[in-house]
Amino acid sequence: MKTGIPLLQSSFSSRLASAAAAAFMALGAAPAHAESAYPSKPIEIVVASSAGGILDTIARTAAHGIERLGQPAVVKNLPGGGGTIGTYAVARAPGDGYTLGAVATSHAINPSIYSKLQYDTAHGFSNITQMVELTNFLVANPSVPASNLKEFIALAKSKPGSLTYGSAGTGQSNHLSGELLQQAAGIKLVHVPYRGSAQALTDLLGGSLSVMFVDALSAEPYVKSGKLKLIAVTGLERSPAYPDYPTLNESGLPGFNGNTWLGLVAPPGVPKGIIEKLQGAVRAEFDDPVVRKRLLGQGVIPVASEPQAFSEFLDGEMKRWAQVIKTAGINAN
Repeated sequence: MKTGIPLLQSSFSSRLASAAAAAFMALGAAPAHAESAYPSKPIEIVVASSAGGILDTIARTAAHGIERLGQPAVVKNLPGGGGTIGTYAVARAPGDGYTLGAVATSHAINPSIYSKLQYDTAHGFSNITQMVELTNFLVANPSVPASNLKEFIALAKSKPGSLTYGSAGTGQSNHLSGELLQQAAGIKLVHVPYRGSAQALTDLLGGSLSVMFVDALSAEPYVKSGKLKLIAVTGLERSPAYPDYPTLNESGLPGFNGNTWLGLVAPPGVPKGIIEKLQGAVRAEFDDPVVRKRLLGQGVIPVASEPQAFSEFLDGEMKRWAQVIKTAGINAN
């Protein structure tokens, strides 16, 4: 009888240890199972801009790629607040890979112009990929007596504060490209903010504005028709779509890069395996020869970077624009 109790205790302890080990193994296997079973339902991509714009268009291209994983990818537009409304919705969504966010260059700009963001841009997201890089044009109304960057800078210096430039709003990427131009060239322009680029472009065509940074897809038809005058193209190298158009970098402002970009993020905590699946699906879409040719023809450069590379790129962008914003004294609060 005396030997039975220890044996019973030993048997119970053994069963308890086995159960604990099984539970531990199950906990460890759960994320792996979730990753292997992903996706098992539709995926939502929140676009932090209105439908029909370039971010919306590229997000839908990425969605088509994500559908290679076997589930529908549905785009939901949540514009407003310089992209902060849609991005905040993504930041507070579950980190299960079923809510993603399409963001633009403003994602890196906003931490420096909004002192009370409701999310942490640097650490509050699972970065998936930089989808594309966008070529932009610095264009002028034909009435502006300058046909290249050198002439434009000379004109601006001869009449400081007399030339205007439009933007999609305070803190938007084309606003900051204008600030970067002023700082790099040592000139003074008058910023005229609008609620979106479309209205600003209309006023530029009508002669109410002197110049503006505009995405290539929107500007190039007007340059071809003579309704707008090309001053120079953004980017450190000439765009593959517009090899005859000189860049600001080669035209007198070395190192000037006003290209913008679009990326894909997810809420924090999404398992690494799911992030890799999503990035791979987007990359496969942008590597498709037909898709790639179409995008390049519109001044859109496919990137589809790895998650770590995108995180490092985003960190650099946040620092770059923070310096421009500090020098210009911009605050959107």
